[in-house]
Amino acid sequence: MIEGEEEVGSDNLGLFVASNKDLLKADVILISDTAIIANDIPSIDVGLRGLSYMEVAVQGPNRDLHSGVYGGAVANPINILCQMIASLHDEFNHITIPGFYDGVLELSASDRAAMAQTPFDLEAYQQDLGIQSVHGEKGYSTIERASIRPTLDVNGIWGGYTGEGAKTVLPSMAYAKISMRLVPNQSSEEITRLFTEHFLSIAPKGVKVTVKAHHGGEAYLMPTDSIAYQAASDALATTFGKEPVPTRGGGSIPIVALFEKELGVKSILMGFGLDTDAIHSPNEHYGLFNFYKGIETIPHFFSNYKQLSQ
Repeated sequence: MIEGEEEVGSDNLGLFVASNKDLLKADVILISDTAIIANDIPSIDVGLRGLSYMEVAVQGPNRDLHSGVYGGAVANPINILCQMIASLHDEFNHITIPGFYDGVLELSASDRAAMAQTPFDLEAYQQDLGIQSVHGEKGYSTIERASIRPTLDVNGIWGGYTGEGAKTVLPSMAYAKISMRLVPNQSSEEITRLFTEHFLSIAPKGVKVTVKAHHGGEAYLMPTDSIAYQAASDALATTFGKEPVPTRGGGSIPIVALFEKELGVKSILMGFGLDTDAIHSPNEHYGLFNFYKGIETIPHFFSNYKQLSQ
């Protein structure tokens, strides 16, 4: 199956799957929309984060105003929006939405210790991104922040005059797109509701705030004691020459939880990309080594799965 709506929520795929369960009956689902740690360190994603994607708007005056004539006397929607967004995290980078963490599945000390063994070079990570230091929720490592913890990030913000040169505008409107990555036991529908109620509640007088939900999806965990996982692990060991490392992915693939809900089938996440592929950036790319490695490895998965199932 190939579908092209993953980045906008896969709404039509959900309808298709629900209406064609017999057509899609399967023993296992293989998805290759994930990555490996490095070309010499194979890995298998055993978890994904869920998603709640929102758009907010703040309206002030009924038209753009001259910031000299009205500045200081009329609420500026961009200033207000920035203040509202800033309040969504505290000084420890915890998310301040009431009830946000209520369903979060906390990892045990042993699970966190095992995750800490994942190969990770902090200096190389920072150098690759061109940053001086990492940033995130207090009390968690970089790997944990990017995989097992929920997040809230502004994906875009705009309003007022953004053209060339200067135009002293006090804008009428300000907008932002905000995504929240969710972890197991968090419901995207519930988080969307909590965000909406909270964001509306913190709106000050003098502006009108609206919140719109775009799409969402649920987090996913895959058992490592399954035939599918063993088949994938053995396949990667064959083609890479070493056992793969189980990892937790930070991204979201909403159809994985949807497939399990509608078809009752687990998915194996055996992808071949790299974190350096610049996903969602202008120079997004995919290496030929990884492309050919996928072609080489996937047949082994199917062969292994057949043998282990007999």
